[in-house]
Amino acid sequence: MKPGLGKSCDESMTAPPFGGRALVVFGGDTALPWLRMLKPGFRHCFVLVERAGGWVVVNPLSHQTELAWLERREAGDLANAYRRHGFRVVPYAVIAAPPTAAPWRPYTCVEAVKRVLGIHHRWVWTPWALYRHIRGARTQKNTY
Repeated sequence: MKPGLGKSCDESMTAPPFGGRALVVFGGDTALPWLRMLKPGFRHCFVLVERAGGWVVVNPLSHQTELAWLERREAGDLANAYRRHGFRVVPYAVIAAPPTAAPWRPYTCVEAVKRVLGIHHRWVWTPWALYRHIRGARTQKNTY
């Protein structure tokens, strides 16, 4: 038990079930010089996860992670809105991660997105590698 909490965090907090749809968004704009060595168009990524009533946006930046809530929108409309702003969007099904610790990696946008999606692939560590991985591993059709 944690001091002052009564119940353990595991007992009092429940996570939403695994699964559901996600939109993984890739972009190429950066103000950080060291990111310019990455493939153009694939210098940053973030993820939107569908939950009841809308979408949770997880945007891991170098100085903080932004969280946002978007009210109910159709996945295709949302994906097209990002595409109109120059982003590449790939749908993906959120999966339950293996019940082992993820491989250790520095905290990057890719690592944060991988954790949200349930991906533990060791060699995926750039936005371009993540894009290639999810395009190859997708089990759902791109209907957005």
